Amino acid sequence: MLQPWSEIAPRLVDVAMGRKQADLVVRNGRWVNVYSGEIVPGTDVAIVAGRFAYVGPDAGHTIGEGTRIVDAAGRYLLPGLCDGHMHVESGLVTVSEFARAVIPHGTTTMFVDPHEIANVLGMPGVKLMNDEAQSLPVNIFVQVPSCVPSAPGLENAGATLSAVDVREALAWPNIIGLGEMMNFPGVTGNDPKMVAEIAATQAAGLTVGGHYASPDLGRAFHAYAAGGPADDHEGTTVDDAIARVRQGMRAMLRLGSAWFDVAAQVKAITERGIDPRNFVLCTDDSHSGTLVNDGHMNRVVRHAIAQGLKPITAIQMATLNTAQHFGLERELGSIAPGRRADLIVTTDLTALPIEMVFGRGRLLAEKGVLVADIPAYDYPASAKNTVKLGKRLAATDFDFSAAGGSDVEVRVIGVVENQAPTKALQRRLPVESGVVQMDRAGDVCQIALVERHRATGGVVNAFVSGFGYDTDCAMASTVAHDSHHMIIVGTNKADMAQAANRLQEVGGGIVLIAGGRELALVELPIAGLMSDERAEVVAEKASRLVEAMRASGCKLNNAYMQHSLLALAVIPELRISDIGLIDVTRFEKTEVILR
Repeated sequence: MLQPWSEIAPRLVDVAMGRKQADLVVRNGRWVNVYSGEIVPGTDVAIVAGRFAYVGPDAGHTIGEGTRIVDAAGRYLLPGLCDGHMHVESGLVTVSEFARAVIPHGTTTMFVDPHEIANVLGMPGVKLMNDEAQSLPVNIFVQVPSCVPSAPGLENAGATLSAVDVREALAWPNIIGLGEMMNFPGVTGNDPKMVAEIAATQAAGLTVGGHYASPDLGRAFHAYAAGGPADDHEGTTVDDAIARVRQGMRAMLRLGSAWFDVAAQVKAITERGIDPRNFVLCTDDSHSGTLVNDGHMNRVVRHAIAQGLKPITAIQMATLNTAQHFGLERELGSIAPGRRADLIVTTDLTALPIEMVFGRGRLLAEKGVLVADIPAYDYPASAKNTVKLGKRLAATDFDFSAAGGSDVEVRVIGVVENQAPTKALQRRLPVESGVVQMDRAGDVCQIALVERHRATGGVVNAFVSGFGYDTDCAMASTVAHDSHHMIIVGTNKADMAQAANRLQEVGGGIVLIAGGRELALVELPIAGLMSDERAEVVAEKASRLVEAMRASGCKLNNAYMQHSLLALAVIPELRISDIGLIDVTRFEKTEVILR
């Protein structure tokens, strides 16, 4: 258990003075000082009780018989990386497995919003993840989900969190603030629940997370900023980033598995000269394949540098800036006395190979391999068997009826590659025997949302374009942000029914059926969102899923992530929910068939 700085300060002073020995000394490093923006050669770092005690030239006076010595051999020493906004559940693994996957990549701090599990299991699910987070050797702070469901009146989730629930949870240990405030119309309209949640968070001295997904930077945006959210990760343009910083918010620039929003927004710094202190890097959503094969925050920092940022600036945006934003500057985000001894050793600040990772003064990973023992975390039976369809589905459950005529004009959800927003498209589709037909040649296939929390048997049907499927197939997922019903996209209704029934059998996950054959399956028994297997195993299964999608004609980058967001009724333009097709520009239900 890490002792508070206030309790350990006398010991830190004694070590810095040479009166007591350090636990660990890292010698002869090049100190990446995120406060001064300097690289300071010939630096030693002395650590005791999981905190930095001395950072400067020649720490020989802190070395005793029991001190472990690590020779950095002139390599760079930089703070452990911080992810300013993310959802563990998007990795399809538990908190422990997520940590196992990202620690070798240099991530030692994460700020997580568990609103995915909250939409399925409510506050007990949030508590499960918060308890698990506190058992780990890195810093995983939890934000209380603010919007469950995310779009009240437009969807029904598996649970509902009230303002009272939120206020009570804000007092839990390890809670760092309020999760992303997705109901931005609620903020601008002074919805009592949103106002109460924000007020309770500010009264507790914690941070209010933002989520303003509208392109409108006019009156509504200014009102949202006035309402209290302190950051926002939904910007996609340089003007979005600048607008947020000008209003006193932190602009969070994300690079996840499918969201590539850093390149455009970082131009605010590299081309427009905006002060980088109020910019934070984050991932938002990263699936297990990205974590295992490509990296985590090290990937984001490398990408930001490739867009023209100075390495020290990119590192600041993934360390000190993040810590300051959450009021934790005196705890983490830098290599400085008193802070948690989270440290990376690397030979190159641009390529950023992660050669050693220390967390709270303990060696956790070396040469890309986890060396710390992080045991699996057991979730109770109450967190499983959450997929309740109420019946076995048949192909006819996916018929979309239309009265009269040989064709009909319909609204179609248009997927945008590498972006969270969708487009509101219109297409003319044929009608046969009173049923609207898909248009595979025109890249219009069927999408269905199947209610899975209360066994109602409800199925909502609509149409989607952009996946490019060119054969009989269907993919179903119980990861369907944010209410997490079951989303099925397919070109063949029999395959759609088989996919839905298969996920009911295994208790949740993702499956792809093609011509009646199961090509890939990722089982997610915990809330239908997370696996109880190792991250490497989940990554391999996810890889097979990607291969199966490609074999079925889908060429989209990280198409699964696009699939999982098709019910997110807080990001424009069109989404599907358990009550119907949602026009998110107007925040109202709309008809699939145009009148």
